[in-house]
Amino acid sequence: MGVSFNGYGVWAIYRFEMARALRTVWQSIVTPVITTALYFVVFGSAIGGHMNEIDGVPYGAFIVPGLIMLSLFTQSIFNASFGIYFPKFTGTIYEILSAPVSSLEIVLAYVGAAATKSAVLGLIILATAALFVPLQILHPVWMMAFLVLISVTFSLFGFIIGVWANGFEQLQMIPMLVVTPLTFLGGSFYSIDMLPRPWDTIALFNPVVYLISGFRWAFYGTSDVGVGYSLLATACFFFICLAVVGWMFKTGYRLKA
Repeated sequence: MGVSFNGYGVWAIYRFEMARALRTVWQSIVTPVITTALYFVVFGSAIGGHMNEIDGVPYGAFIVPGLIMLSLFTQSIFNASFGIYFPKFTGTIYEILSAPVSSLEIVLAYVGAAATKSAVLGLIILATAALFVPLQILHPVWMMAFLVLISVTFSLFGFIIGVWANGFEQLQMIPMLVVTPLTFLGGSFYSIDMLPRPWDTIALFNPVVYLISGFRWAFYGTSDVGVGYSLLATACFFFICLAVVGWMFKTGYRLKA
């Protein structure tokens, strides 16, 4: 007997999550765009006025991939973690688990919606950045590939956080205390080559460096590490998150308790 795919169930959850984003447009879209504009005022104008170029790229344009990645990381985690945590908080998670949708379909719906919202936001920030600095994208296909892959990967990571969290404090703890600092230390606003020794070597142990570096390569053809290493690091993180999510559903970890 073949296994059927419940496309209607996936679409219902996906549509509900997307509708929630439309109900909170100010928080989901407007606030990150305003924040990005402020980053350009502070970093692009104030600091960029005292710096010429980094790897042949004007400083204002150089920080664009890092700004997009910063928003992509935080929004992917927030959207996915809140999306699965809220049903746990209200108790409606049991209705979802008892519905005729598989664990794969549940993950596909929640992660798909979170990744969609993050990728769209990333493109909006890219368009906003184009108003401030001249941009060039040497490898647009790779840029979209990195954008989608990183959105999906960090949405999976956010899904894990949402299942793990027992309160709103835990929901915000990892993004605030781990992901955001690693992003700022991962070359969002500077090149790793600018760091003195041994910090340039220590920075290579930060996994975020590889994600930002690969995304920046898609824009300007320059990166702190090889693009192959960036793809490998992103793929490894994706499969690790996928394995953890699979384990959570298999064991019922904090889902069926």
